[in-house]
Amino acid sequence: MKEIIFLIEEDPDGGYNAQGLGYSIFTQGETVEELRENILDALKCHFDDERDIPKIIRLHFVREEVLTYAGFLEERAQ
Repeated sequence: MKEIIFLIEEDPDGGYNAQGLGYSIFTQGETVEELRENILDALKCHFDDERDIPKIIRLHFVREEVLTYAGFLEERAQ
Protein backbone atom coordinates (compact mmCIF):
# COMPACT_ATOMS: atom_id res chain seq x y z
CA MET A 1 0.00 0.00 0.00
CA LYS A 2 1.38 3.38 -0.95
CA GLU A 3 -1.12 5.90 0.39
CA ILE A 4 -3.78 6.46 3.04
CA ILE A 5 -6.23 9.36 3.32
CA PHE A 6 -7.45 10.79 6.61
CA LEU A 7 -10.63 12.84 6.80
CA ILE A 8 -10.05 15.66 9.30
CA GLU A 9 -12.95 17.53 10.90
CA GLU A 10 -13.10 20.14 13.62
CA ASP A 11 -14.66 18.78 16.80
CA PRO A 12 -17.59 20.88 18.09
CA ASP A 13 -16.04 20.68 21.58
CA GLY A 14 -12.63 21.82 20.31
CA GLY A 15 -9.72 20.15 18.60
CA TYR A 16 -9.81 17.85 15.60
CA ASN A 17 -10.99 14.32 14.74
CA ALA A 18 -9.34 12.12 12.12
CA GLN A 19 -10.64 9.01 10.38
CA GLY A 20 -8.58 6.81 8.05
CA LEU A 21 -10.77 6.25 5.01
CA GLY A 22 -11.20 2.55 4.35
CA TYR A 23 -9.63 1.59 7.69
CA SER A 24 -10.73 1.40 11.30
CA ILE A 25 -8.30 4.11 12.32
CA PHE A 26 -9.62 6.98 14.42
CA THR A 27 -7.73 9.56 16.48
CA GLN A 28 -7.99 13.12 17.69
CA GLY A 29 -5.87 16.04 18.81
CA GLU A 30 -6.26 19.46 20.34
CA THR A 31 -4.06 21.10 17.70
CA VAL A 32 -3.19 20.19 14.11
CA GLU A 33 0.37 19.37 15.20
CA GLU A 34 -0.85 17.05 17.97
CA LEU A 35 -3.27 15.46 15.51
CA ARG A 36 -0.42 14.74 13.08
CA GLU A 37 1.57 13.03 15.83
CA ASN A 38 -1.48 11.02 16.91
CA ILE A 39 -2.12 9.91 13.32
CA LEU A 40 1.43 8.55 13.09
CA ASP A 41 0.97 6.74 16.43
CA ALA A 42 -2.38 5.34 15.30
CA LEU A 43 -0.80 4.00 12.10
CA LYS A 44 1.91 2.24 14.13
CA CYS A 45 -0.78 0.64 16.30
CA HIS A 46 -2.97 -0.39 13.36
CA PHE A 47 -0.33 -2.05 11.18
CA ASP A 48 1.51 -5.02 12.70
CA ASP A 49 4.55 -4.47 10.49
CA GLU A 50 5.84 -0.90 10.11
CA ARG A 51 6.81 -1.75 6.52
CA ASP A 52 3.06 -1.97 5.76
CA ILE A 53 2.43 1.63 6.83
CA PRO A 54 1.69 3.73 3.73
CA LYS A 55 4.49 6.07 2.73
CA ILE A 56 2.06 8.85 1.76
CA ILE A 57 -0.44 10.09 4.34
CA ARG A 58 -2.93 12.62 2.99
CA LEU A 59 -4.90 14.83 5.34
CA HIS A 60 -8.18 16.13 3.91
CA PHE A 61 -9.55 18.94 6.06
CA VAL A 62 -13.33 19.26 5.88
CA ARG A 63 -15.15 22.31 7.16
CA GLU A 64 -18.90 22.33 7.37
CA GLU A 65 -20.68 25.59 6.66
CA VAL A 66 -24.41 26.21 6.64
CA LEU A 67 -26.10 28.85 4.49
CA THR A 68 -29.74 29.82 4.55
CA TYR A 69 -31.37 31.05 1.40
CA ALA A 70 -34.06 32.91 3.33
CA GLY A 71 -31.42 35.06 5.02
CA PHE A 72 -29.90 35.85 1.64
CA LEU A 73 -33.27 37.05 0.29
CA GLU A 74 -33.83 39.25 3.33
CA GLU A 75 -30.42 40.92 2.92
CA ARG A 76 -31.03 41.60 -0.77
CA ALA A 77 -34.41 43.16 -0.04
CA GLN A 78 -32.83 45.83 2.19
